[in-house]
Amino acid sequence: MIWDFIKKYYIDSIVYKTGYNPVNTVTWAIILILAVYAIYKYLSKRVSFDERFFISNVPYILFGSFLRVVEDAGFLKPPVSYFFMSPFIYIVVFCIAFPSLLLSIKLRRENYWKHHFALGTILAVLTLTFLLFNLRIIHIEVLPTATAIATFTTALFYPLARFLKLDRLSISVFFSHMLDASATFYGITYLNYWELHVIPRLLINQFGAGVLIPTKFVVFTAILWILEREKDFQLKNFVKFVLLVLGLAPATRDITRMVFYV
Repeated sequence: MIWDFIKKYYIDSIVYKTGYNPVNTVTWAIILILAVYAIYKYLSKRVSFDERFFISNVPYILFGSFLRVVEDAGFLKPPVSYFFMSPFIYIVVFCIAFPSLLLSIKLRRENYWKHHFALGTILAVLTLTFLLFNLRIIHIEVLPTATAIATFTTALFYPLARFLKLDRLSISVFFSHMLDASATFYGITYLNYWELHVIPRLLINQFGAGVLIPTKFVVFTAILWILEREKDFQLKNFVKFVLLVLGLAPATRDITRMVFYV
């Protein structure tokens, strides 16, 4: 019975790529919260979660997304491929980015972010280059279209962000989730892709893929406004960083996957 439960709700969703279900969604969410708390407690004493921290880690988000497309395109075979699918791809990238961050901090305390950024950029460029050399670009229009929609919605959000006294990090988080919603909208509407996550899938089935954009607009306006009221600078910004990862990673993966149409 226990094995059947594990196989049905955890293993099969990965092996057969059936997407998330309510059981594994709750499980991964709990694990994520615990992991985020542990990482925050460890790093908060060693580094400031400022704009430099954000910038230095963005290449690793892109690297992870490109690496995920390597699996999408079938270059990796089971069981190795399972480690490059969600949620395990986050662990793989973390195991690369975290040691790089700690080593950079140890070697170059003040300018750690430059060295950390450089390694992430090299990894991201190499992975994207591999994709460009081995796949054909089919739907290049996805990139400017999704970016334009995300930019437009963020421009609409900007006066509200100023009124709510949200900083640039909050705006970058908002943009990342608008990019994710825009990419999902385009992929489902025009390229016959489908949504992996439970709640967005329910909303899309009920109202259509376009519902994600206004829904995320409202939800993340509220989240970021509430978050901005937190007085602890470190905690507030680290949560923003986590939200950035959860928006930019799937957005980049989806756009890259659609561009190559895999």
